[in-house]
Amino acid sequence: MKSFGTFGPVFPDKNYVVSRHDELRDFINRVKQGRYIVLFAPRQTGKTTFFKNAITRLNAHETDYLPIQLNFERFVDSNADRFYDILGKDICGEINSAIMDQDELPKDQISKFLNSVSITDHISMSDFFYDFGKLIKSIRLVIIFDEFDGIPPDALRGFLHALRHIYLSNAKHRCPHSVGIVGVKNITQLNYDRSISPFNIQDEFKLSNFTLEQVQELFAQYTDEVRQEIDTNVIGAIHKHSAGQPFLVNRFGQILTEELKLPTSEIIQMDHFNVAYKQLLNESNTNVSHLTGNLRKDPRLEKFLMGIALNGENRRFNLDNEIISELATYGIIAEDENGLCAVHNPIYLQRVIQLFQPLINGLEDQYFTEDGPHDFREFVTAGGQLQMHTLIENFSNFITRAGFRILQVPETPQEFVGQYLLFGYLDEYVNLIGATMFLEIPTGRGRADLIVVHKRRKYIIETKIWRNEKSYQLGKKQLAAYMKNEKAQEGYYIVFDYREKSISKAETDTVDGLGIHSYVIPVLQERPSQRS
Repeated sequence: MKSFGTFGPVFPDKNYVVSRHDELRDFINRVKQGRYIVLFAPRQTGKTTFFKNAITRLNAHETDYLPIQLNFERFVDSNADRFYDILGKDICGEINSAIMDQDELPKDQISKFLNSVSITDHISMSDFFYDFGKLIKSIRLVIIFDEFDGIPPDALRGFLHALRHIYLSNAKHRCPHSVGIVGVKNITQLNYDRSISPFNIQDEFKLSNFTLEQVQELFAQYTDEVRQEIDTNVIGAIHKHSAGQPFLVNRFGQILTEELKLPTSEIIQMDHFNVAYKQLLNESNTNVSHLTGNLRKDPRLEKFLMGIALNGENRRFNLDNEIISELATYGIIAEDENGLCAVHNPIYLQRVIQLFQPLINGLEDQYFTEDGPHDFREFVTAGGQLQMHTLIENFSNFITRAGFRILQVPETPQEFVGQYLLFGYLDEYVNLIGATMFLEIPTGRGRADLIVVHKRRKYIIETKIWRNEKSYQLGKKQLAAYMKNEKAQEGYYIVFDYREKSISKAETDTVDGLGIHSYVIPVLQERPSQRS
């Protein structure tokens, strides 16, 4: 029986695999045209699997191509001399293996030539390819350089110039005919001292996250094999909340089909999805650990990312900017249709907020008044329904009770303190009562919304920063439109006002037939020493 794979490359005989027919066809067409192709994408997006499949297809259907794949990961701590010494041996070894099935090649002559090879630098590498191209004549060598980020910095300049020289040559048997450079960081990011001219021969290839149709294809393979049905809403939710990120999609598959231990006679439904979602938000796995580990290194990343996601700030997507480049490398932000930075992956964003949110904010003793509820359970009716309206009112009063102490929340930028406190407040609530909280990133809205789901009832909470009255009123209409789309019963609009002079406000409106509870919450309170 096959399984959903999250440990390195996936294999069609062992795992459920998205075919990526269109992408493979596009890539192979570029190979035939002799392009020198570059693909840079975050880790665990299926790059290695894709190129293994591309080489398999070339071997199976294109007899006049000789494709090989090399991995630069082990060169990460090497120097240029060591790199070229091992690279030469790797190239010769891979070619020797690949020519076994090529009957029309002079194998003895090639083996003799390969045994005499000594690659010591980029110049001898160019000479090797020139001589080898004359030997194989009508056969076209194709090389995939995987994990290209591992190339030693002192080898990068010469290596790229050598490839450029080969590409621009007029050799009758250009060798390699086509090249694929695959990695996480692009060439600009690898060019630390900016001493290398642009690698302007490159043909950029994009390997996107899974589309909804591809996620459906993946889970259909499971259903066909096991005969267990999956609610279509579950598959849609997996794609929506993971943004089609291949690791996360397959991790959902593992949890739902293996770890929950559901009988195969039982349909996988949204209640099961909610359990899997909670697990993904709390577990430690290589994908999330890599993401959060990198974000901890630079405090600037938090401020920039939260400004986009929580405050709706517009920032032009520009990979020359170091912060934008880093966040794009980790797969957190991407360019939207307007050329702006956008967060597309709700699970990543929620994990990032959890990362930056203080473990203890020191204000929990202010959550409830002396004559009010003792804990969050009192915001649930005897019939089991959430009293979200009362809960949010209590949060607004909590901010007032805490006063200037909100400025003292440890390691939290003041411009996000209101949102962080709300997230922590609701997170404690939903965990206590067994609800699920999602971050939504509606297209074109410029910021995230919170959705609490309890007993299949949705409560949408939109947060915003006070800009002006016009923006405040527009936000109500945007929330109403989103509520209709989500078929949500209740909407809560929370606007944090960080101005020095701000006035608390609570009101209920009917917008397009929907009830919206709105709150303007002053955040920056005066310290006692500043009072007159």
